[in-house]
Amino acid sequence: MTILMEKPELVSQSDCQNHVDESKELVLDGGFPVPKSLSGEGFLAPEINSFGNSFRDYNAESERQKSVEEFYKQQHVNQTYDFVQKMREEYSKLNRMEMSIWECCELLNEVVDDSDPDLDEPQIQHLLQSAEAIRKDYPNEDWLHLTALIHDLGKVLLLPKFGGLPQWAVVGDTFPLGCAFDEANIHHKYFKENPDYNNPSYNTKNGIYWDGCGLDNVTISWGHDDYMYLVVKENGTTLPSAGLFIIRYHSLYPLHKEEAYMQFVNDEDKENLKWLRIFNKSKVAVDVEKVKPYYLSLIEKYFPAKLKW
Repeated sequence: MTILMEKPELVSQSDCQNHVDESKELVLDGGFPVPKSLSGEGFLAPEINSFGNSFRDYNAESERQKSVEEFYKQQHVNQTYDFVQKMREEYSKLNRMEMSIWECCELLNEVVDDSDPDLDEPQIQHLLQSAEAIRKDYPNEDWLHLTALIHDLGKVLLLPKFGGLPQWAVVGDTFPLGCAFDEANIHHKYFKENPDYNNPSYNTKNGIYWDGCGLDNVTISWGHDDYMYLVVKENGTTLPSAGLFIIRYHSLYPLHKEEAYMQFVNDEDKENLKWLRIFNKSKVAVDVEKVKPYYLSLIEKYFPAKLKW
């Protein structure tokens, strides 16, 4: 499949409306224990995970910094509202192949993510590190462990058998389309070349949306998050809604880290954000064969043996 693109950039956007109440204890929500809440609406995205490691340092001097910035330039120029609609239509067919969740985990080792300055290890290590960190902090929430394991499986879109999409159409931070590009977006200056930037229907704060419309009604830039959400949903997973929310929006850093676009969230989004806020990376090495049986049991519990991709 060949998709023709044009070009993209940014506009201003909203102020954060809620502040963190760090004095709150863990509360019960929807039957699950949840992390510290902020007076019902705002949340603090951690700068480090439970193991003390800091992540997503795009400003640090590194060999990859320049390539990461170039990646975001391409992403911000090419991700348009119309492009996302075409991609969702094409990939919602789920006609690429059939395989199990674990087979996809192993397949993901062929993938390199050019957008992430932190990943310098096999993808399956990244998946299991995330899952084991969550498992340590929330040992009774097995759905959350599995969600962490599978959250990045959509990166198979980079492989030829899945269309061999360019990096900018698969990985990196995501952002809403159909409204103004908030300055909270990383390298936001490059949005000025995006065709949607000067579209009067899209370049106001709310654009085509309205306050409290719900993220489900907001078009987000195309990538592995949305693809994996489609795979999970259409294959009949029994993961709770919070799991699907994490899969779909874990790269939406402008919202869950910087509090941008919060005018669009509804009450259900606010509850699910509590789980997404505690979702983070770890760099502690994992013995794949040792933990594999546990995750295979979770896959069997929440998914069919084979999925359409």
